[in-house]
Amino acid sequence: MVIEILGSGCPKCFELERRARQAVKLAGIEAEVGHVTDVRAIAERGLLATPALAIDRQVKVSGSVPAVAELVTLFINHLAAGEPLAGTE
Repeated sequence: MVIEILGSGCPKCFELERRARQAVKLAGIEAEVGHVTDVRAIAERGLLATPALAIDRQVKVSGSVPAVAELVTLFINHLAAGEPLAGTE
């Protein structure tokens, strides 16, 4: 699983990244967590609000910083749904 935080680097962006990393640990899953700060790359995704969180290049959260428990649920549900990894469809 690849988790991306999309945002310019504001405090909310860093908080979402911190929470995402914590949620990965709590969920006991393997995931790569990265932070995309390039404005063009963010705009190419059609985002109007940041911070945002994408799982396997699919935007799941935009404009908010969910609680760690919500992120754990989001990550586990993504895995349980068996959604294909980006680039493998």
